[in-house]
Amino acid sequence: MFMTVEHGRVYGPDLMIEMIKRSAKKGYTNFFFGGKSGVSEILRDKLIGRFAELCIVGVFSPPFRSLNQREENEVYELFERLSPDITWVGLSTPKQERWMATNIHKLNTRVMIGVGAAFDFHTGLLKQAPKWMQKCGLEWAFRLYVEPRRLWKRYLKNNPLFIWKFALEILGIKKY
Repeated sequence: MFMTVEHGRVYGPDLMIEMIKRSAKKGYTNFFFGGKSGVSEILRDKLIGRFAELCIVGVFSPPFRSLNQREENEVYELFERLSPDITWVGLSTPKQERWMATNIHKLNTRVMIGVGAAFDFHTGLLKQAPKWMQKCGLEWAFRLYVEPRRLWKRYLKNNPLFIWKFALEILGIKKY
């Protein structure tokens, strides 16, 4: 017998909290990579306060530039030593996806999950869009309103590019 499952949106901040709850119960180790300086530490403290059994083995806030070779080696050594089960990556899009793709086979971790602004949301440093805006697919508009200087280029450049490439693929002109 087959069961049909309806799939909806998987929202990074909600996924993170659900996985953190399960992680605390199962004893999985967690690592937070990303955020502005100090944000990962605040996140760690808040989540341990909320989930006493949670095991967070490390945090790292990279600079807002590419890591140099020495810094990359430090990150590799850190992961080799700590060996987290779950690495939460809180960098902006598309930076976090690129970082994970480049490093997934270099780092001693079982799973990497990119959650974008979840670090800022769960620390209370950034306000989330109201639920109705999230459900209507308008969170981007709220985020643009809250952080216009940081996000206007992303939405002006990436969104039309995505639509263009999507159209090319749907029309069978190009395969990505």
